[in-house]
Amino acid sequence: MQAARYAENGPAAEVMEVGDLPDPQPAPGEVRVRLHASAVNPSDAKARGGSRSIRGQKLIPNSDGAGFIDAVGAGVQRRVDKRVWVINGQWERAFGTSAQYVALPSALAVSLPDHVSFEQGACLGIFAMTAHRLLFADGSITGKTVLVTGGAGVAGHYAIQLAKWAGARVLTTVSSKAKVAHARAAGANVLINYCSEDVVACLEAGVGGVDRIVEVDFGKNLPVSAQILNADGVIACYASTSVLRPQYPYPELLWRNPVVRQVFVYTVPDAAKVSAHSDIARWLTSAKPLFAIVHRYALEQVVAAHETVECGEKIGHVILNTGLGNA
Repeated sequence: MQAARYAENGPAAEVMEVGDLPDPQPAPGEVRVRLHASAVNPSDAKARGGSRSIRGQKLIPNSDGAGFIDAVGAGVQRRVDKRVWVINGQWERAFGTSAQYVALPSALAVSLPDHVSFEQGACLGIFAMTAHRLLFADGSITGKTVLVTGGAGVAGHYAIQLAKWAGARVLTTVSSKAKVAHARAAGANVLINYCSEDVVACLEAGVGGVDRIVEVDFGKNLPVSAQILNADGVIACYASTSVLRPQYPYPELLWRNPVVRQVFVYTVPDAAKVSAHSDIARWLTSAKPLFAIVHRYALEQVVAAHETVECGEKIGHVILNTGLGNA
């Protein structure tokens, strides 16, 4: 098979290469997926850059992808030719989805409806799963008011859509006119440009407090969160880039009995993964999901794909096509 790989951490142009590797064989409990598309996510670029050690071996990057099962290991009752999307391809394994094939545990290959393309399926893993956990880990959100910070980001884009699908009223913060349009298309009821508007004042003048906060930058936004969170509310966060070790406003939040939940999608409990797979399947068939794919590259252009992700200016997904088709 053709695969992108690296043998040391560093800049993509210096360490990435594309070449032939033996096709992987599924071990007991595993399936092999013939990949048509792979998503390049920020965590993949960070891992290649040095956030995760290579442990002395060549690695095939990327967590997410989509294709169809073409072989199964011992003990696996799965249909060959089944269309699937995959997650955690390169988490605690050497070989991820920047390749034409990947072998991984059967539970990490999730059924993909026929009307969802492989490119779209490759978008689901990290970001849709993260959005689901942020929204639903603490109970139903039907009828609740949900604030999604950074609603034009990829996780935020899915959080808006899933929250609307679940019957919540959705507010979001963004930083530009282009991002306002992107978040509005996802279904947000109220949009606030935090660069030109006061978030607290806008909420006080409109909806009042919020029941759930889906948080892209926990430490930076915590002073605002402490003012707008309703009693028994939840702050569910997946990043705190600007302030890595924030000072927690304990007195201001104490009386609200809040839940603060950190989400790292790679290590969420198995039961949460199963719940997410089920809900995402229902969402895919009962709603009209939006997949913002902004750049497509061939597998041999993997360096350009990683550099595009690291640039940080995109609004949506970067996809690698493996050359095996895109049905």
